[in-house]
Amino acid sequence: MKQIKIIASGKHLPEKRVENQELEKKFNLDSDYIEKRTGIKVRYYTEKETIEELAIKATKDMLKKNKNIDKQSIDMIIVATTTPENYMPGIANKIQKELQIKECNAYDILAGCNGFITAFDIASTYIQTNRAKRILVVGVDILSKYTNPEDIGTAIILSDGAGAVLLEGTEEEKIYSSYITSREDNNEILKCNKNEYIFMNGKEIYKYAVTEPVKHIKKLLEKTHTELEEIKYIIPHQSNKRIMTAIANRLKIDLSKIYINIENKGNTFCASIPIAIDQMLENNLIKEGNKLLLLGYGGGLNTGVILLEF
Repeated sequence: MKQIKIIASGKHLPEKRVENQELEKKFNLDSDYIEKRTGIKVRYYTEKETIEELAIKATKDMLKKNKNIDKQSIDMIIVATTTPENYMPGIANKIQKELQIKECNAYDILAGCNGFITAFDIASTYIQTNRAKRILVVGVDILSKYTNPEDIGTAIILSDGAGAVLLEGTEEEKIYSSYITSREDNNEILKCNKNEYIFMNGKEIYKYAVTEPVKHIKKLLEKTHTELEEIKYIIPHQSNKRIMTAIANRLKIDLSKIYINIENKGNTFCASIPIAIDQMLENNLIKEGNKLLLLGYGGGLNTGVILLEF
């Protein structure tokens, strides 16, 4: 059976930067309140760009950095989002049209903040079963449009952005495994109905986010007979630094083992993991043979972990 290899990545953030001072003044907060509570210093809002444009620009950034990639070799596109602007054609179809890929399987999925993990795992199945050779997986969200500007709980956290990775099969002996589940109980703690703002029950989300992801990590490591010490990095959904710190504490690992970039990106839901992957590759933090855990959690409640050997 073929295994999975990330061969390229890209990202795109809107131009408008919203720094803490602006929001602290608006909500009459003490200086450094937001950073202490969330770990965030700046987030990005789109002003004119559509969600399709964000996704396309992240994909083009990937192709610009990897000029040897033939666009026509991409035979599948999967886009994970929580904020689609149109029902059809989908964002994936818009990417296909922009890249002028003649024949391609393209579709979008909705799986909350865990959407990128779900899309990545679907892509792996297609590659492992020889139904696709190269798959573009994109995570993209425009959360600013669904953020209540008067709700401090969401306004200080949410951000816009897009990230893309290109996967292909390899005959190399690499590890790939996943553990993804959805809970039916308590799933109203994070929601967004049509034409409404995003609702977050911060207290309940925190309780879920510091317990369920840890359980999933432990179950996947047990399933694959892998020790936590073998993992080079855990790359989580960038939800809140307090949550990621709590996950590290519950796993009894140093926080440096968890890659965190929320400080200068904010919480971009489905885009957060691919943006982090691209940033790590740009900074040469991931080497051949490194074992990584990709960790998603959020609306649904959907939780997923992928063990991937780079």
